[in-house]
Amino acid sequence: HDAGAGIEVGGGLRTESDVDDVLGPGADRAVLGTAAVADPAFARRCAVRHPGRVAVGVDYRAGAHGLEPAVEGWATRADADVPGLVGEWAEGPVAAFVVTAIERDGTLGGPDTAGLGAVLDLTTVPVVASGGVGAVEDLRRLAALRSPAHGRALAGVAVGRALVDGTLPAEEAVAACG
Repeated sequence: HDAGAGIEVGGGLRTESDVDDVLGPGADRAVLGTAAVADPAFARRCAVRHPGRVAVGVDYRAGAHGLEPAVEGWATRADADVPGLVGEWAEGPVAAFVVTAIERDGTLGGPDTAGLGAVLDLTTVPVVASGGVGAVEDLRRLAALRSPAHGRALAGVAVGRALVDGTLPAEEAVAACG
């Protein structure tokens, strides 16, 4: 944390007290998933209580009806669609959307740029891409990505397995995004 890296906590945050507990000791951001989808007002209350520090995770599968959100550890299809979910907080007050293409997550097979572009066009809230990054070229593609209708760019990229496995050295990843 002292070296300039932000700390983001997500998973299992179901109450305002849970969010207070992770943000109090020094986490920079709390990411709400299932609880935010089930109760958008909960996410809104948390975002108002902690301005700029609450994000909503939007995890989706590409389906017959477009981008289909999933919750509860990706086990259940949400009773909404991605435009409807994002529309709940179209102009805020959440700090960001962390958008994960479920089929791409952990695969190192490249991000879903089409899906990410579509989400970028749904909102003015910052969008962070997650899932599929396996190489420097993936980061370059995401850095260059602009949404089709509004020309919006991503606010950031979450990279996991590629850094842990060592297939994408951290120095190369940072350079590709700079």
